[in-house]
Amino acid sequence: MTAPIRVASGQGFWGDLLSAPVDQVRNGPIDFLMLDYLAEVTMSIMQKQRARDPSQGYARDFVPLMAEILPDCATRGIRVVANAGGVNPRACADRVLDDARNAGLRGKVRVGVITGDDILDRLRDLIARGHPLANLDDGRSLEDVIDRVQSANAYIGARPIVEALDRNATVVITGRSTDTALTYAPMIHSFRWAADDWNHLAAGVVAGHINECGAQCTGGNSLVGWPDIPSLETVGFPIIEASADGTFIVTKHAGTGGRVTRAIVAEQIVYELGDPAQYITPDVVADFGTIHLEDAGPDRVRVHGVRGGPRTDRLKVSISYSAGWKAVGTLVYGWPDAVAKGREADRILRARLERMGLQFDEIRTEFVGWNSTHGPLAGEPPRDLPEVELRIAVRGPDRNAVEAFTREIAPLVLTGPPTVTGFAGGRPRVQEIVAYWPALIDRTEIEPLLQVEVTEA
Repeated sequence: MTAPIRVASGQGFWGDLLSAPVDQVRNGPIDFLMLDYLAEVTMSIMQKQRARDPSQGYARDFVPLMAEILPDCATRGIRVVANAGGVNPRACADRVLDDARNAGLRGKVRVGVITGDDILDRLRDLIARGHPLANLDDGRSLEDVIDRVQSANAYIGARPIVEALDRNATVVITGRSTDTALTYAPMIHSFRWAADDWNHLAAGVVAGHINECGAQCTGGNSLVGWPDIPSLETVGFPIIEASADGTFIVTKHAGTGGRVTRAIVAEQIVYELGDPAQYITPDVVADFGTIHLEDAGPDRVRVHGVRGGPRTDRLKVSISYSAGWKAVGTLVYGWPDAVAKGREADRILRARLERMGLQFDEIRTEFVGWNSTHGPLAGEPPRDLPEVELRIAVRGPDRNAVEAFTREIAPLVLTGPPTVTGFAGGRPRVQEIVAYWPALIDRTEIEPLLQVEVTEA
């Protein structure tokens, strides 16, 4: 009988708690460490970095992290799976290999590199061959924005990761892998699940969905009894104890902060969930309506009963493109009548922008301390609010117009309502808007192009 494996989550996004993966490796037994760095906008950021410097384009935090934990991983037999490669997995892997050699780990570390998800250079050819890459939200063809596209990556599944693990990679670096595959690929590798073993694959997807956001399923960002969740300053990240029959336990290392309960895990399960019966991944369609959860002891939740169905014939593509410019300015108004002062400042500013003939796609105003979180649901503000922050933003295709807006915030200090404060740091910064374009593509256009390389340090 195949023994259970422990797949630990070490990062939920690029910028997550830097100590978490170190603690996962050193605070108790694990078999695999998964690190999730990528979000839709992250790929465009990395693409810009690579355009400026061909050696960049990956999660740079990953390299010093691996330099720190690789000796421990090699000693303890822990294998790492990460999508830190971004748009340049090969360069990321080369850095990790260099650090492994410098740490005296020659012959002890094998790095697997997975490429083929990046289709930026193929977009025009794909469109010409009948793949419109239509926007899933509004149906427009990608041709409408093709000249402004910054990144385009197909979501790949577990199979290339499994192949790299089968070839004895101790570190696997991917580009735009699905977040869930970073967890269930080690399960497929360890338990030898077949490609059409839909129920077991679906269970792995659920495990990956629970694992992918780090401490969000161990008490972080949780509404469930949040004042009583202990020691979030030392929060433990989740660990999936998976068995070959598709059941698994969600837990964390003993002695760490946070909490694992049925309610907190359930809260994570509904995160970013659409149709619960149709959680689509490249490998399987999981039915989240079949999930059974039960508390199995302190900080232990058992998950079982998950069912799934055949994979689809298409893969999702994440595309980012330039969509104009934006800037955000803020001023703080104090008591008395703080909101009234903020509203008057907003009126004055809008009138001045109109008089200047400036055109924007949108001007948005929020009053932090009153309605920035709940919008119209906030109702009318109480008259005795001690202070409120006016936050006003503009966006549009003309950078010059947005630049002009940034010059109109500071004058309100002496030409608007009284009791203003909180203006420091100079004019607001003009930022490029990167928009998201979700699309689908026939999987046969991607799968034959996937490449797996395994190199020994």
